[in-house]
Amino acid sequence: MIEVKELRRSFEPVVAVDGISFDVAKGQVLGLLGPNGAGKTTAMRMITCYIRPDSGTASVCGHDILKDPIGVRRSLGYLAENSPAYPEMTVGGFLNFICDVRRIKGRDRKKALDRVVPMCSIDSVYHQTIETLSKGYKRRVGLAQALIHDPDVLILDEPTDGLDPNQKHDVRELISGMGKDKCIIISTHILEEVEAICSRTIIIARGQVLVDSTPKELKQKHKTGLDEIFRTVTKMKKIA
Repeated sequence: MIEVKELRRSFEPVVAVDGISFDVAKGQVLGLLGPNGAGKTTAMRMITCYIRPDSGTASVCGHDILKDPIGVRRSLGYLAENSPAYPEMTVGGFLNFICDVRRIKGRDRKKALDRVVPMCSIDSVYHQTIETLSKGYKRRVGLAQALIHDPDVLILDEPTDGLDPNQKHDVRELISGMGKDKCIIISTHILEEVEAICSRTIIIARGQVLVDSTPKELKQKHKTGLDEIFRTVTKMKKIA
């Protein structure tokens, strides 16, 4: 459902993403790992059509990011790094605005809201303005807007950032459940999260893919935990 082909993007003089390629299929939850500045967020912004690559391309559900960006945006839900929203809006007003953007109307809108509001546990803050919410609740509102049109593809940048342990558990359970029927990419620094919900792991550093495997296979191969593997791999130039 996602095909990435030789994507490259630089912010002179820094090469943020240096010709990465990978595919993600339906039913996979891919954990995108890397140190700060590795190129994770830049890669996700290119796949979601927020920025254009210098070269290479990608497709989402058959829609090319360069030739059909509208088709790409319709096919996916994107939770950005900072959960951008309009602070003066109420949660309900914001989600209804997203429904307007997504052209979700009438009964379909009611069904969408009835589904995502309890799913993301934002019932209690539905009538509050977004500026009054805690970081964790803002994150959950961001997740709700990504899910509201029930997309086949989800791209989630640090989805549990700012959540307390109980909230993190709930979101991980939610992602695990959706992962059976959707194609999901998650960027995270929480390695236990990768083990808990990801069926596959890519580690990138300096804009390049260094590892593409499963958490289980990595631990079996290197005879150690993901934290030690991560430290070792990201300090090396390339790993087999």
